[in-house]
Amino acid sequence: MPSLASLKAGETGIVRGFTHNGTSSQRLMQLGVIEGERIEVIRRAPAGDPIEVRILGYSLSLRTSEATTILVDTL
Repeated sequence: MPSLASLKAGETGIVRGFTHNGTSSQRLMQLGVIEGERIEVIRRAPAGDPIEVRILGYSLSLRTSEATTILVDTL
């Protein structure tokens, strides 16, 4: 299953889970990154980090290392 980090700008996916459970995944869930939600990659910084995504109607910036822990199904 691909991670959020593998999506390009403009691509959308459905959150399916995390590669591991821990404090980082709990923090992401508190920010609204929860299973079954639609997530869209808006853009990446010129150096590729951070990634701006839209979920639950708001924008969120994530480090690439955080995005690799989020598993998605692409649409």
